[in-house]
Amino acid sequence: MANEAKPCPCNIGDKFDYEGCGQEVQVEHIKAYVCKPSGKSDKAVIVIHDIFGWQLPNTRYMADLLTAHGYIAICPDFYVGQEAWKPSNDWASFNNWLKTRDSSKIDREIDVVLKYLQEQCGAKRIGVIGFCWGGAAVHHVMLKNPHIKTGVSNYGVIRFFENGYNLLHPTFFIFAEKDEHIPLEQVTQLEQNLKENCKVHYEVKIYPGQTHGFIHRRREDINPQDKPYIEEGRKDMINWLNKYI
Repeated sequence: MANEAKPCPCNIGDKFDYEGCGQEVQVEHIKAYVCKPSGKSDKAVIVIHDIFGWQLPNTRYMADLLTAHGYIAICPDFYVGQEAWKPSNDWASFNNWLKTRDSSKIDREIDVVLKYLQEQCGAKRIGVIGFCWGGAAVHHVMLKNPHIKTGVSNYGVIRFFENGYNLLHPTFFIFAEKDEHIPLEQVTQLEQNLKENCKVHYEVKIYPGQTHGFIHRRREDINPQDKPYIEEGRKDMINWLNKYI
């Protein structure tokens, strides 16, 4: 069910029965899923996947959603060929698995993707969004990379965040009220740190009643009360990108 009592991170609800409208490409040393709008666009968004990797249909659906709104969207394999997490894996091994997949060690891949978007796709204005592990990666990117003009962190796991809050460009943080993996006291502390250190526009928003993974979940009809918040979260994400890209 879409809002089960003990949700699996990032994978709440069914996976999309979905193959996507983009294509897989090789971008230097990494593979990526790319989707382009039918008309010409110089706006692009880098989509940073969750722990389930760049091939998760739910994440590719988000890339296609961006393309439907006029963006070139690219979802690279930020694990660079390392195996993504599987729901069937032993969660006792998760922390050891995570040690080799640091969300703050993606600068080389970001630079490669930026070059591809600029030189091969004609992108001039570029943003970034991410989910869970990728949401933490967005926080890193917005601290480090001056070339990416805005970011949206969707339920980025705060314990994965590095210690820095002076963001370079406007950033939107989306959280779920009932997220087992991101306690609300951590969100409160994040807001306080941003208030004290951040000089650019940011926003932190908590969506009532929602659980981890709600933005890229499927089958809203299973729990009709969730549907308005899922739609609101997606709309808020698009509106933020439209404002700053």
